[in-house]
Amino acid sequence: MRILLLSDTHGCWDEWMEAHMRASDQVWHGGDLGTGWLDRFRERLPGKSLLAVYGNIDDSAARVQVPENLFAEVGGVRVLMRHIAGVPRRYNAETRAQLALHKPTLFVCGHSHILRVEHDPTFGHLHLNPGASGWHGFHTKRTLLRFELHEGQPRNMVVVEMPRTSGAQ
Repeated sequence: MRILLLSDTHGCWDEWMEAHMRASDQVWHGGDLGTGWLDRFRERLPGKSLLAVYGNIDDSAARVQVPENLFAEVGGVRVLMRHIAGVPRRYNAETRAQLALHKPTLFVCGHSHILRVEHDPTFGHLHLNPGASGWHGFHTKRTLLRFELHEGQPRNMVVVEMPRTSGAQ
């Protein structure tokens, strides 16, 4: 199963992002979708599978459509998603509680706009923060992660970078 992981789109949608989503079997979004992002996803990619959580900039419309914390089993992999989490060895209290409860193989977060892929020795999962895929924020490159789930393990993980440019949605 081909996964595309992005976060912090802040309403950004462009052909670059859409092309990567189309090439995946499932899209994961680590929060801060932004106004209209979920509607655009459903309109442009009908039937495409999406796992998403809301972030701190998301309005009430997004918050009724996606949860704050999401736990799922996908392709034999236990996945936990939460937007604001911290980093391995310095997670916030709610994240530590969710990690202890669900014991995920992969933990997905966003918020920092900083790409980070790291094994967490404390909880034993792979921490994935895809950085920021949108235009808004301090980041200099827009990033996302592509990988495959095969026999219960993430494989062939690739960081995709695009220069940060502004443009029409």
